[in-house]
Amino acid sequence: MKDIDIANVRNFALLGHTGSGKTSFLDAILFKLGATDRQGSPDNGTSASDWTDEEKKRQISMWAKSFDLVYKTRGGRDMELVALDTPGYADFHGQVLSALAVVDSGVIVIDAVSGIQVGTTRAWRGCEAAELPRAIVVTGIDKENADFYSVLQTLQDTWGSKCVPIAIPTLDHKAVVDVMAAKEIPDDIRDRAKEMKGALVEFAAETDDALIEKYLGGEDLTAQEIAAGLHGAVHDGNLVPVFALSSKSNIGLEEFLEGVSLLLPSPPERPVKDADGNQVDVKPDAPFAGFVWRSVNDPFTGQVTFVRIYGGTLQTGMEIYNSTKDQKEKIGHIMIMNGKKQEEINIAHAGDIVAIPKLKHTELNDTLCAVGQSMKFNPIEFPTATTFYAVTTKKQGDEDKLANALSRVAEEDPTIHVERNNETSEMILSGLGDQQLDAAVERMKLRNNVEVDLNTPRVAYRETITAQGEGHHKHKKQSGGRGQYGEVYLRVAPRDPSDEEWFVNAIVGGVIPGNFMPAVQKGLQEGLLKGAVAKYPVMNVKISVYDGSYHDVDSSEVAFKIAAARALRDGMSKAKPVLLEPIMKVIVTIPDQFMGDITGDLNHKRGRIMGVESGDGLQIITAEVPQSEIFRYSSELRSMTGGQGGFEMSFARYETVPANITQKIVADAKAQEEEED
Repeated sequence: MKDIDIANVRNFALLGHTGSGKTSFLDAILFKLGATDRQGSPDNGTSASDWTDEEKKRQISMWAKSFDLVYKTRGGRDMELVALDTPGYADFHGQVLSALAVVDSGVIVIDAVSGIQVGTTRAWRGCEAAELPRAIVVTGIDKENADFYSVLQTLQDTWGSKCVPIAIPTLDHKAVVDVMAAKEIPDDIRDRAKEMKGALVEFAAETDDALIEKYLGGEDLTAQEIAAGLHGAVHDGNLVPVFALSSKSNIGLEEFLEGVSLLLPSPPERPVKDADGNQVDVKPDAPFAGFVWRSVNDPFTGQVTFVRIYGGTLQTGMEIYNSTKDQKEKIGHIMIMNGKKQEEINIAHAGDIVAIPKLKHTELNDTLCAVGQSMKFNPIEFPTATTFYAVTTKKQGDEDKLANALSRVAEEDPTIHVERNNETSEMILSGLGDQQLDAAVERMKLRNNVEVDLNTPRVAYRETITAQGEGHHKHKKQSGGRGQYGEVYLRVAPRDPSDEEWFVNAIVGGVIPGNFMPAVQKGLQEGLLKGAVAKYPVMNVKISVYDGSYHDVDSSEVAFKIAAARALRDGMSKAKPVLLEPIMKVIVTIPDQFMGDITGDLNHKRGRIMGVESGDGLQIITAEVPQSEIFRYSSELRSMTGGQGGFEMSFARYETVPANITQKIVADAKAQEEEED
């Protein structure tokens, strides 16, 4: 890789809705810049980015991948372009968040026919959350029914007049004109180009008091002043340049590459701070500082760690410090990745994104720095799971292989989680969607030779009471020798969750000796694990033990523990016990045309619509839905919206189950208990 000044480095993430043309766009750039000898395409499995077998099979991007390219500008400058191609499919949004955490700008790709979609909005919000400058690329301008200017109007209606074209298509869509640089503009778009150039000059002038004074005074700004002003406006988020192009026909690629070189920020222009808020020095002679944004287990290379270098330089043979793990690492190899192609280098600089194989202690979200330094970067925060499956092996005896396979897929994708639910005795595999988890299951089969079944998990219900009740039990047993004796009287009542005191010792006069009260309390704790309705754990109950009796010889801790547990069951059965179910807060984002179908479906799922608002040209529905109704919502929403809907989900609270549904749950619980017996 050519040694290029850091001021001429541009790293950016390609973002957008699935199918918007991100990967085809990147394939076109790779071919244009000589990184590939032919232009690949995800449609026929020849893409340089979507090169894995699972991506070829599904014809979607599933992983964020880095590409390092050199572009010589029209002015003769060598630019290093570091591009991260990201998935548009919602199931793999964790990969997008990883990329957004380590780039200096975002490039949002929009299809000229489809316009703004849910994934477009997700990309825009991701850039805003990361405070990233951004550009927009409208692809496929030569498609049938494509309308660049209609898309542009939608962009400006949605995100404001700061979305201004840098390159616009001719009316026959056979060429693209650089609004600022073109000397000869076709008659059919001359007026539009003049209007847009005027808007750009105004944006440039507004970045500097001296320039705005010059502009308002009627003086022309120089080309250098305009370029510097536009660069500053993009950096500050006041201008979002829009490019028109066709990847298939190689139209507009040059204009885009020039625009990236001119407008997007370089690494030194993006202030980088560590977890303590201290600014990181990016100069070449500064101490090395890097952050791990992705980690994979390659079948040939082994563990490969992807690092964004923020400060200083990294060299082979260098010893570095993992401040997250408090471990030292030795750098044996440094690689630049272009899809599956690897180029080994000896030195990398601030702004670079590199792959380092065979680090022993380093994982995702770790900070790497020079020995003697102790800085740390903030870890990437990933979304909570929305899709859950109970996973079991198809063959008995494969449990150990399953554990290893699950651990590996969870290590590779931070949005996949594996945990054992002790209440339901199920192994739960969770993630952001069924496509993501189906792909994980395929990887387990190929790599670990373990086949699994995915089933809807059992719901972790709870029980509580809605009234007061009294309970009593005398445990008395005599069968030769020493007997067992313990008697407990208690009261149960609903407890406010804010009241931390769940147990009251109201014994007076020593009717239950103090040395037996810990056993009574333990019996109550065990009794709360299985309620009176369907033997689910009990919550929000207050218990007061007020009377009892004992025997000088036969009383024991075991006797009082049994008596307390059974007295509790007696009391709860008289206190109007109810079954509780987990209620999930669901935020669904959809285009307008699906509003009726989605709200109707949520109502059918016993959901309550809490609010509807418009945002970024889409409808955002907030609802509360029982968890039992929404385990498969990922695939259902995709089916109802043709892949244009997205949703987030989080736990809200427990709520009483309707009586008719309670009957079925109780019957199922009883059948499950008999089956286990």
